[in-house]
This record gives sequence, structure tokens and C-alpha cells, in this order.
Amino acid sequence: QVQLVESGGGLVQAGGSLRLSCAASGSTSSINTMGWYRQAPGNQRELVATISRGGTTNYADSLKGRFTIARENAKNTVNLQMNSLTPEDTAVYYCNANLPLGLYSSRNYWGQGTQVTVSS
Repeated sequence: QVQLVESGGGLVQAGGSLRLSCAASGSTSSINTMGWYRQAPGNQRELVATISRGGTTNYADSLKGRFTIARENAKNTVNLQMNSLTPEDTAVYYCNANLPLGLYSSRNYWGQGTQVTVSS
């Protein structure tokens, strides 16, 4: 089992920045990929960025250059630096941890979500 706790959301004006943090606890040594997803009202949850234990990153194409994901394995944390925010970035942001269960399966764990609101 893995528990994820997010922090750092809030209200920011367009053009501003926010930094989200996620702390993992529990079976953290089994975590492979960690990442951030977001869900805006009326939309499906979508990928923001992921990072592997080795540091390989993957970003949604539309967010490259504005968002940066970073991970500290020793602290079991993953952070998301968000710059040049626009109202379209308004969403609930969820931390994710993926644990391999075997060669062909894995389990996803989710945080409770943190609200990010960007005002115009």
C-alpha cells in the first residue's frame, strides 16, 4: 500500500506560478513511476507529467516548457513546478504512483487531489 498526500495548490493570477508537492508513504521502495494528472470540470483526467525512479520524464505535449516535474527518491517526494499559468490550467491535480505487481501488471495509487485555480 502507498499513501500520497499533495500540497501546494491554490489561487493564482494568469501568468503566475505554483509548485505542487506530493509525499509518498508506505511501500515506497516498490514505486516505479510517479506523476501528476489533472481533471477539469466536465473533462476526463489527463496526464500532466510522469517521472521514473531513474529520472526519465514524460510530459503532455501541450505543457512542455511550462511545467517541470522533479523527484527526490530519498524523500519519496515528487514536485511539479508550473509556470506561465493560464485559466485553462484550472483543475484538480492528482499525484500518482505506479507499482509493478509483476511482469505484466501494475497498480496505481492516487492522492486526494489539490485544487489549482488560475484567474484571468
